[in-house]
Amino acid sequence: MLLQAVEYTDSQMTFWTIALGMGLVVEAAVIVLLSLLISLVADIDRNVEDVWSTAILVARNTATTWMLGQTAVATADLGTEVGLHAELLQSKVGGRR
Repeated sequence: MLLQAVEYTDSQMTFWTIALGMGLVVEAAVIVLLSLLISLVADIDRNVEDVWSTAILVARNTATTWMLGQTAVATADLGTEVGLHAELLQSKVGGRR
């Protein structure tokens, strides 16, 4: 089967040239937009990693805050005990320094 060459009119050639030109413009726009999307996704990914690292550090720093009430009580008890030791030592030394 032989293919025959088709003759196009000037208006048909102009139409095809315009259509192909518009296709190239659309292709270039798609390439630019996809490049921007890739850049934005990489930026978001980097920032999400930073937020995740910060969240882990905050969780580590606040993991034992529930013990602050116990720490206050233990500190008061320790102060009382230190006072008793000081009184005992003062009584043994007799007020001398």
